[in-house]
Amino acid sequence: MNSTPVPLGGPRFQTEPARLYREMRREHGPVVPVLLDGDVPAWLVVGYRELHQVTGDPVLFSRDSELWNQWDSIPGDWPLLPMIGRKQPSILYTVGERHRQRAGMISDALEAVDPFELRTHCERFADELIDGLCGKGEADLVGEYAMLLPVRVLARLYGFSEEDGPALVAALNDMIDGRERAIEGQQYLAASMAALLAERQAAPARDVVSRMLADTSGFTPEEIAQDLMVMMAAGHQPTADWIGNSLRLMLTDTRFAASLFGGRNSVAEAMSEVLWEDTPTQNVAGRWASRDTRLGGRPIRAGDMLLLGLQGANDDPQVRTDGATLTGGNQAHFSFGHGEHRCPFPAQEVAEVIARTAIEVVLDRLPDIDLAVPADSLTRRPSPWLRGLTSLPVRFTPTPALGGTPT
Repeated sequence: MNSTPVPLGGPRFQTEPARLYREMRREHGPVVPVLLDGDVPAWLVVGYRELHQVTGDPVLFSRDSELWNQWDSIPGDWPLLPMIGRKQPSILYTVGERHRQRAGMISDALEAVDPFELRTHCERFADELIDGLCGKGEADLVGEYAMLLPVRVLARLYGFSEEDGPALVAALNDMIDGRERAIEGQQYLAASMAALLAERQAAPARDVVSRMLADTSGFTPEEIAQDLMVMMAAGHQPTADWIGNSLRLMLTDTRFAASLFGGRNSVAEAMSEVLWEDTPTQNVAGRWASRDTRLGGRPIRAGDMLLLGLQGANDDPQVRTDGATLTGGNQAHFSFGHGEHRCPFPAQEVAEVIARTAIEVVLDRLPDIDLAVPADSLTRRPSPWLRGLTSLPVRFTPTPALGGTPT
């Protein structure tokens, strides 16, 4: 196996990630040595079985970032610190029984969301966004729609005012992309969460934040604020990309053409296909080895960081013998993670309702929608972590807003 580290960055993560993961697996095996920003070493797990092993053993492959053997060489302004933080009191870095209690608090708060109310919020916000563009005959369904909808719904569920949405979108994007504005974005999000928490401590309401504050497990306001940041980041950007990637698939792949002419059965199929072939969350940091071990033929030292290569594992030919076949209802992908630290089921359900409603509203309101540019000209954000379109230009017959007034 090739031992030369692969830089975890560059245009190929944007232009041809599937081929890149195949090459990585062929040259390096299921566990790939990689370099993060600043030539920081790590391992990228792209084998399905190996990723299942890592995510299924939280003792050997811990979520405790304090174990990392590279902390002495990490500068204070490292752009990935918001994603790979030290001593962050969030659920991401909590382990053992305390993690299970924390996951239960979050799941209970989200599970109490009324499904009818959630769908109503999704449809209302989606219709408002479509009202703002339906009279133009053309739009960017990423920048003008997908990137604005999830955070508006989540803000409503959590307790934020609707006016807070645009600034939260910008801060989340800065933080998740892991570039020069990452730390500033994290700081803005943290301040917003702290302010919301203080408001709900003084005046509880029927929202997710109030339910988390009412939990009797003894979590501090700082811990809850950190969890809210995780929930907002994990709930907004991947869901926005799920919407954009699914619409792109339906507009460019003839297998899903029926959905564009009144059909609805293949909306769910297209969304499932995206989770296998074009998942919004490509790679996740991380796990840390609690002792020396071996994985996929590689010697892993105590304190080494392992990145979860979700898309690479989804494409593993050992489990995907025919990548061209529609996945149907197969849910064995890694797009929501696996094991103790996987995305909570209520959070998955919220994301699915938001994404499916968003797509259905587009198809209902803009029935003759079509791409406004060649499919091969669509570009992705330059990130090895999340995979989403920079824009999705479409054209359609102008129609009046729902209220009857042209936009």
